[in-house]
Amino acid sequence: MTTVEMKPFVIALEEHYLDAEVARAAQTGRADGGAVASAITSLAPRLRDLGEGRLREMDEAGIALQVISHVPSPIQQANPETAVQLAIGANDSLYSATQTHPERFAGFAALPTPDPQAAAEELERAVTKLGFKGAMINGRTQGLFHDERRFWPIFERAEALDVPIYLHPGPPHPGMVEAYYADYLQDFPLLDSAAWGFTIDTATQAVRLIVSGLFDAYPRLKIILGHLGEGLPFLVGRIDEYLRSTILVQKPIAFREIFCNNFWITTAGHFSTPALLCSILEMGVDRVLFSVDWPFAQNLHGMKWMETVPLSREDKEKMFNSNARRLLKM
Repeated sequence: MTTVEMKPFVIALEEHYLDAEVARAAQTGRADGGAVASAITSLAPRLRDLGEGRLREMDEAGIALQVISHVPSPIQQANPETAVQLAIGANDSLYSATQTHPERFAGFAALPTPDPQAAAEELERAVTKLGFKGAMINGRTQGLFHDERRFWPIFERAEALDVPIYLHPGPPHPGMVEAYYADYLQDFPLLDSAAWGFTIDTATQAVRLIVSGLFDAYPRLKIILGHLGEGLPFLVGRIDEYLRSTILVQKPIAFREIFCNNFWITTAGHFSTPALLCSILEMGVDRVLFSVDWPFAQNLHGMKWMETVPLSREDKEKMFNSNARRLLKM
């Protein structure tokens, strides 16, 4: 008798969409559209699709459920009043899609971070009224990193609600771009995004959150990083060695302990087996979750890669769904 192997239930949780009103805001000048410009391209029709086309691509790859989040957009760059309006509208639109396909879609909230208190209130509304699983913050807010204390009400509310904040890349800091690689952008424009700039900017944001004392104030705060942790699992030991030394720094900090206790990472857009194994060795497989980064990466690519990863069926099951179920209470 042959045994039929059951296909895993696959949850992917860095999967994007583009709200029509947010796109119009960028185009009409109601908000700074620089951050969303790259999304309004040939991918825009797929990003706007919260129905048949998205589901078809999920089915072709064997993905059962997407946790959907908004692409980097004007929401975090607008004036506070506009940001609040755009975030509420985008979250309400995503909620409608999750209600239409409740077995296939869940949501991360977009937050109006220019008004941190309003962002905390919108996070609570999205979680308690709309059933969202947390929130995604894209890059910086009007040039500011989110370790600044003005933004701490967002993290305080996330801890109180026991939901994660997903730190996702946004446009890299212009000063860093100019200093590090602007002279190569004509030949290699993607240095300014996924090839390098996104990683530097987002990893720096995570490091700043840890050294700011945020996790002393909110020790149960949960943070997700995509792209296999933006390189930090490879570097966490070295960072920890120098930041916890009572000889070398005035305020020693247990960097590795905080990173491995308060952070989770996803495979979104980084389908590298050596990088994955390094991340698992540093953080443990319970901290790693499968994601694709759709439509910027392809569902089939991510799923076919997972077939080649040298992990047990039990560990793949954790990455595919059980880790997400625990973290997101699904």
